Amino acid sequence: MYESHFGLREPPFSLTPDTDYYFSYADHQEALNVLLVALRMGEGFLKITGEVGTGKTLICRKLLNILSDEGVVTAYIPNPYLTPSALRYCLAEELGVDYPMNIGGHRALQLINKQLIALKASGHQVILLLDEAQALPEETLEAIRLLTNLETEKSKLLQVVLFGQPELDEHLNRPSVRQLKQRITFSHAIHPLDRDGCEGYLYHRLSVAGYRGDKLFDIKAMEWLCRGSRGIPRLINILAHKAMLAAYGEGKTAIDKYHVKRAIDDTEDAFFLPGRFSRLWQMLFNRRSTPALRGGS
Repeated sequence: MYESHFGLREPPFSLTPDTDYYFSYADHQEALNVLLVALRMGEGFLKITGEVGTGKTLICRKLLNILSDEGVVTAYIPNPYLTPSALRYCLAEELGVDYPMNIGGHRALQLINKQLIALKASGHQVILLLDEAQALPEETLEAIRLLTNLETEKSKLLQVVLFGQPELDEHLNRPSVRQLKQRITFSHAIHPLDRDGCEGYLYHRLSVAGYRGDKLFDIKAMEWLCRGSRGIPRLINILAHKAMLAAYGEGKTAIDKYHVKRAIDDTEDAFFLPGRFSRLWQMLFNRRSTPALRGGS
């Protein structure tokens, strides 16, 4: 709608996880590095957590692209709210296994194991990626643990990466799934963007979309955008899009704080922390991520 008005080639703030718009923010890059290093080391279970909208799915898609370029066989399950049998079926389908629906769980594991051995023999690494892993039922978590029992004398036949909201950690703290938790060898928690990260993220997306002009958001507009979004990339996308619509509607080619304020007022999960909370805001947005490599969960 407003692309030509602002000199853009395409919409810059789509909510779909397009890897062309991946922003190499330090915290996100550390998460990606954790995954790549640990997977290349042959670790069996990895975990990435973050609040809603912080970019977990985009990191997952970026990882899938990198692994594909390296010839790794991947199985991606975006919605893991599945029964154990449904999970095994999805995995078998992703691996190209002829899987009759009426066979039992034991026979299904045999077929999957046979395919994993064949892939290993041909020099392929196999990785299962589960997005929204906080939705995994407990019995399905146990089924995943059993899948990672499939191994040779020297290495795992299947590695698993869990992407989930912080509720995933709560699930893994239950005594009934402690065996799985003990197998998570590396993990990383994604945090919201800080002030510089917000601005870098915004102009990175604008640049990818073709913007070549001067600063589109003035200083106050950027402050309101960063604070109103709490540094959450999805909210930055929503607020920036609405603010640009507001400016476009007025025929203006720059965004001020009033355009962002209108966007915040129109977005349920966005709010502007008033001045008396500025110290709290600095604490929230200047947090740095945990070290890139951590053992355990």
